[in-house]
Amino acid sequence: MVTIPLVALLLAQAPALRQETLHGRQAYVLDNGRIRVAALRGGGHLAEIRFVSPDARRSINPMRVPHYPTIEPYLYDPAKHDALYGDGSHRWLSSGYMGHLLCFPAFGPPSSEEEVRNQLGNHGEAPIVEWKLSKVDRGASHATIRYGAELTKTHYRVERTVRLDAGASVIEVEEWVENLLPFDRPINWVQHATFGAPFAEPGKNFLDVSATRGEVGQGRPGRNSLAPGTTITWPEGTSRDNLRVSLRPFQPAPHTGTYYALLLDPARAESWFTMYHADYPVLIGYLFPTADNPWIGDWQENQNNEGKPWDGKAVARGLEFGTTPMPEGLKRSVERGTMFGVPTYRWIGARQRLKTTFTIFLAEIPAGFAGVADVRRQAGRISVVERGSGRILETAVAVQ
Repeated sequence: MVTIPLVALLLAQAPALRQETLHGRQAYVLDNGRIRVAALRGGGHLAEIRFVSPDARRSINPMRVPHYPTIEPYLYDPAKHDALYGDGSHRWLSSGYMGHLLCFPAFGPPSSEEEVRNQLGNHGEAPIVEWKLSKVDRGASHATIRYGAELTKTHYRVERTVRLDAGASVIEVEEWVENLLPFDRPINWVQHATFGAPFAEPGKNFLDVSATRGEVGQGRPGRNSLAPGTTITWPEGTSRDNLRVSLRPFQPAPHTGTYYALLLDPARAESWFTMYHADYPVLIGYLFPTADNPWIGDWQENQNNEGKPWDGKAVARGLEFGTTPMPEGLKRSVERGTMFGVPTYRWIGARQRLKTTFTIFLAEIPAGFAGVADVRRQAGRISVVERGSGRILETAVAVQ
C-alpha cells in the first residue's frame, strides 16, 4: 500500500474571512491560502469550493455555475424575471441556483398549484430565501461563519456553520432545521451538491460512492440515458438500450438526462461519495452520517432540458443525499412511505430543532487515477483509497 502525501502543512496560513461579489452575487468567503469556499447570501448555496492555485487546472471550481446570469432569488420579480427564468414552479430556484443547495422542507416539485401560487417552488423554500450572516469567529487556526434564514411561508428556520482550518483542505459544516409550529410535521431534508462544466463532462466525470442498490427514475420519455424503472446494483445499471453499463461515468449519450436513487450502505456509520474528472488533478468528496442520510441520488443533465433558462445548454451532475430517494415532492414521498423497506421522509417534532453535519474535502489526484474504493476518517486525516491499486491519498483535516 503506497501513501501519496499531498501538501505539507509547514506554512499554514491563518484563514481569511470576507464578503465578496461572486458571479454577480453576494457571497461570504473563507480562504486559508490552500482552498476557498464561498457561501451565497441568496439561497445559502455553496457556490465555490476550490484549491487556491495559479494553475488553472488545479484551481478549477467543480461546483455548477449556470451558463445564464443568476440573481438573488429573494428579489425575484415575476414582471421582470419570468421572461428570463420561465413561468413554471422551478423559476425561483433556477434564478439563483449555483453549486450546493439545501432542499428543505421539500425535495422535488410543489404538491399543488396552490403552493405554486404562493411562490413555493421546486426543492422547498430554503434555497430561494435570504440567508443572513449571524456570527463570525476567526482566529489564527480557523475561521467560521454562521448564517441562516427564516422560512416565513413554511414556518421553519434553517441555519449553518461553515468552518475552515489553517492548512486544511477540508470544510466542516453543521446544519440545523427548526420547526416553528406547535405540531409534528413530515419533512424532506436533502443536500443537493451540483457539479458543473467543465468539471462535469459526459464520459469523463466519475462518481464513486458507498452505495448498495437503487432504482432509476422515469425521467423524460425517450430522453433518459438509462432504462426507466430498472433496478441497480451499484456500480452497474441498465442503459436505455437494455445493456449493462457502469454508472460511475456521467452517461455520454447526447441530449439526455437521468435520475437514479441509491440506498447507502447501512452498515457504515459514515457514508461518502467522491467525484473527479479524468483530465483534472482534483477530486472532491463528501462525508456524512448515514443515519441522517440513508439515500443519495445521481441527477444528470446533458443538454436535455429545453425550457427556460436551461435552453438545451446545461451540463450538470448533482449528488443529492438526505432523507428522501426520489425528487417527487413532500406529499408523494409521504404517500410512498418506504423504498426497499427504508423510510422516504422524516418527521420533525413540535418546536423541535434538529442537527446534522457533513464534511467536504478536496484532494489532488495523480494522472491515470482509477477511482475511489473507500474513504476513511482517521486521526486528523481523510484517507482516500484508490480502486485496484490500494494507493492512499491523504487529505489534511486540520493542523495538528
